[in-house]
Amino acid sequence: MKREITPADLMSVAEYGKVRAARRQATVAKKQHRRLEVGPVATFHFENYDSMWLQVQEMLYIEKGGEAQIADELRAYNPLIPQGQELIATVLFEIDDPARRKTFLGRLGGIEETAFIRLADETIKGVPEADVDRTSAKGKASAVQFIHFPFAPAQIAKFCRPDTQVVLGFSHPAYGHMVVMPESVRAALAEDFA
Repeated sequence: MKREITPADLMSVAEYGKVRAARRQATVAKKQHRRLEVGPVATFHFENYDSMWLQVQEMLYIEKGGEAQIADELRAYNPLIPQGQELIATVLFEIDDPARRKTFLGRLGGIEETAFIRLADETIKGVPEADVDRTSAKGKASAVQFIHFPFAPAQIAKFCRPDTQVVLGFSHPAYGHMVVMPESVRAALAEDFA
């Protein structure tokens, strides 16, 4: 399993344009088993090499920055590819109404520090991506969070066992929601540990 995108892995904008629709459709189909809603407005998208490869290709295709853009995109997206001992999620808080979104996010400061995965009696605490502080000094959370879940070897073994009950959630006082991960999602995410 690939753990890093290199310039050699990428297609030219012209080549990608020819296969773009098919590649996007294939990745969207795979992402259905890598996505989980937690509470009324948060969605976890668990990333992998394929999802990040598509993201890099899309950025290059849309922005048309050429060779100069590649290094920046790889620097931004390679850290979101699991390295074999972790799961990594992009978390989106999706609220259409701008006024409601501003008020809601204003109460969620530090939400990125409260994400967790629970395997029976063990809890794996989420670790926010350290590239940028995702909560402002005034306590407003970003609508997009990047969270790593580092696993110990015994936790990986437990997670990879079929029918292990896995709970994903937040322990934030203003957003204390959790959900039991469906077996199809657990099985898809277990591949990140291969």
